[in-house]
Amino acid sequence: MDTTTLALLGLGSRTTSFYIRQLNKLYNEKKGGYSTCPFKLLNANFNTINPLLPNTSQQLDTIINNYILEIEKLDIEHLLIPNITLHETIDRLNISTKIIHPVHVTVLKIKQTPYTKIVLFGSLHTMESSFIRSIFKANNIQIILPLKEDRLFIDEVRKKVYSETETDELIKKYHLIIEKYTTNYPVVLACTELSILKPKEKNALLLDMAQIQITEAVKTSL
Repeated sequence: MDTTTLALLGLGSRTTSFYIRQLNKLYNEKKGGYSTCPFKLLNANFNTINPLLPNTSQQLDTIINNYILEIEKLDIEHLLIPNITLHETIDRLNISTKIIHPVHVTVLKIKQTPYTKIVLFGSLHTMESSFIRSIFKANNIQIILPLKEDRLFIDEVRKKVYSETETDELIKKYHLIIEKYTTNYPVVLACTELSILKPKEKNALLLDMAQIQITEAVKTSL
């Protein structure tokens, strides 16, 4: 019987489902057969969290800390949180369980490449705030932002994915923008909604923060 040391905090149905599918897919690729990734799930009421995002607050700290305390009762060692923006709040809390931090594991991934500059795709808040930028800067990685009109479109993609109203035309335009910006530098996807619609074709210069985080989580389960 598998020893389950991984927990997943459920946050929003579409992004959480994406994480579960990817966890099972990667785990099965490693273990074969009918293997699925063993983890414990605590599904939060995202309606109490999402209206408070993207900003940090004492109210959000309290809500997330209460969920963390519940998770820590499950006797797990690693925690996966399928919302990149929320890790700014996670960093404010004193958490004993090892967080599989999407920003930190992505920094390590970038350091394995010859690149010291990346283009950041995320929500408008993520692209224009200091949270990810400060961590990357501390690791000598420079962030280049897409043009303003492209930032607005990328944020629109995020919103459409969240509401499950994306169109084929929107997906095609999104893929073309990725292609444009990966011409010279790696593009880092720092939003799970953007990960959901990423191109299926392999692109060595497209780094998916959620996928990197999920891959690290599977390693803890093997």
